[in-house]
Amino acid sequence: MPKAAQTLRFGAAVLIGLAGAFTVLYAWRLPPFHSTVQTTENAYVRGQVTIIAPQLAGYVTEVAVRDFQRVHAGELVARIDDRIYSQKLLQAQATLDIQRANLANADQSRRSAEARIGAGEAQRDAARTALETAQANARRVEALLGRGVSTQSAADQARASLAQARSALHQAEASLEVARQDLQTIIVNRTSLQAALENAEAAIRLAEIDLQNTRIVAPQDGKLGEIGVRLGQYVAAGTQMAALVPDRKWLIANFKEGQLHGMRVGQPVSFTVDALPDAVMHGRIEDFSPATGSEFSVLRADNATGNFTKVAQRVPVRIAIDANQPEAEHLAPGMSVVVSIDTASAPVGRASVSLDPAPLPPG
Repeated sequence: MPKAAQTLRFGAAVLIGLAGAFTVLYAWRLPPFHSTVQTTENAYVRGQVTIIAPQLAGYVTEVAVRDFQRVHAGELVARIDDRIYSQKLLQAQATLDIQRANLANADQSRRSAEARIGAGEAQRDAARTALETAQANARRVEALLGRGVSTQSAADQARASLAQARSALHQAEASLEVARQDLQTIIVNRTSLQAALENAEAAIRLAEIDLQNTRIVAPQDGKLGEIGVRLGQYVAAGTQMAALVPDRKWLIANFKEGQLHGMRVGQPVSFTVDALPDAVMHGRIEDFSPATGSEFSVLRADNATGNFTKVAQRVPVRIAIDANQPEAEHLAPGMSVVVSIDTASAPVGRASVSLDPAPLPPG
């Protein structure tokens, strides 16, 4: 009997050991237990968390929201004292009025210069006509003087008149050239005045933008985090006032590289959330990271130095959450999830993209 009892105890111990070994093999999906379902706890809910900050400095005169409030795009979050920026806008408008007046004055000066050019051309034509008359008169007097009909004094007077006519023509031509240069100067100055006008218009637009930026508004629909600004607080450009979390969320599951075989874009995914343990939600693979997570780390390990220990790398997989799931409304970025993917399932929706290596060409 004692020997039979020892045999039974030995057999029971062997059975317990085998059961434990098979349990470990099953838990770790080691041979002979293989499964097409890949699971990871290294997964989290993600979302586009936007930091709301002012572009201007000033004192906060109004905080229009509270912690965790839902807001819509364009809804007021806070307001900065706008008195200085309102006056800057008025100042810019006054500068614009001055530049417009200067430009109008330049246009009037141009018309006056064009009129002076017209008058100068008329004076030049009159002087040219007077010169022709003096030249004809001088020729007649010289001819009469040669025949003894005219006197020397008349000839001298005719020569003097001719010289005066030539001088008058030169003076008229010089005055006309001065008027033309004055017009060119006005045209050049008008170009600078036009640039000054455009600069004043740009200053008004900048002042309007600054005035609008005293109202800090929600960039899109979503839910606010804690409000980090208070009434009367002085804020600088870039001061964090609040964080906005849009409604669109997704999952990032970091699978080991050995788990990726058979995964394709579009495959269905099931997942649970630690905050909602009784809810099983669904999604689908949306995309794969172009590199492992270690490649994006700030301080990457250099495997070429020291002793090497192989560590399984993880590849982030983006998972879209299916619509029309009431429990999905309770998801928040940063929550921990457990993701399961059956790599034997067929993709749905868009065309599949596999991480399996491409087959070699024949031959």
